[in-house]
Amino acid sequence: MSILADVLSPPAQPAITELQALEARLEPLYARLSAHPLYRSMHSLGHLHSFMETHVFAVWDFMSLLKALQRGLTSVDVPWLPSRFPEARRLINEIVLGEESDIYNGEALSHFELYCRAMQQCGASTETINTFLNQLGQGQNVLSVLSQVPLPVAAQHFVRSTFDFIETGELHVIAAAFTFGREDLIPGVFKAFIRDQDEQLSGKLALFRWYLDRHIEIDGEEHGPMSLRMVSGLCGSDPVKWQQAGDAAVKAIEARLTFWDEILASMPAAR
Repeated sequence: MSILADVLSPPAQPAITELQALEARLEPLYARLSAHPLYRSMHSLGHLHSFMETHVFAVWDFMSLLKALQRGLTSVDVPWLPSRFPEARRLINEIVLGEESDIYNGEALSHFELYCRAMQQCGASTETINTFLNQLGQGQNVLSVLSQVPLPVAAQHFVRSTFDFIETGELHVIAAAFTFGREDLIPGVFKAFIRDQDEQLSGKLALFRWYLDRHIEIDGEEHGPMSLRMVSGLCGSDPVKWQQAGDAAVKAIEARLTFWDEILASMPAAR
């Protein structure tokens, strides 16, 4: 089939029941995630610093998942050729616009950059994440840098799990990990803690509060539904792909649960 014929041929219709079955499969894991004791175990700014200095790596590798999808679903080469995923490429480009170039006080910034600024504003250290990025900027392999830079154990494990998904090269697998392992499940108790701390610190957590609210807003109202449509489109009516996507989604949420477990374990005073 020619490239143009491939683009113009109608995609397989996604099975709504498959998506509903997958969401039902994930519901118990989401319940565990939203009730994780980590959220109720932070009682000080020091605990928050410890959390952010590790969690920032999850914010960073989320963008790597996103870029893997953009690379696979759109045409980024020259000369340009149309990709065979017309709806998915529009969805992913819209998500990239929001995640990589959101607007904060009139300035275009990625959510990762906003998170790093929020860390600086409240006094958390960005030294480790900066060292990590500097090593990557010199052309080193991600897994090599993970073994060289003294990262928190939780960050090492979580980033490795993320790149395991990326290295499959399977777009429906990567899309499932991206969609169902997102950051939008932040319980009210954690947001209340941030609000109370911000009031005590005269606004030093203002940017972090904006990050949380904005991320939850666009994940829930915009990017979340887009991502579900993307997964459905990529799996279509193929039961094997749906099974693989479901397995990836489970692994992504389990990796997040382990991430929270290990962050909590690294804060003995917060137990």
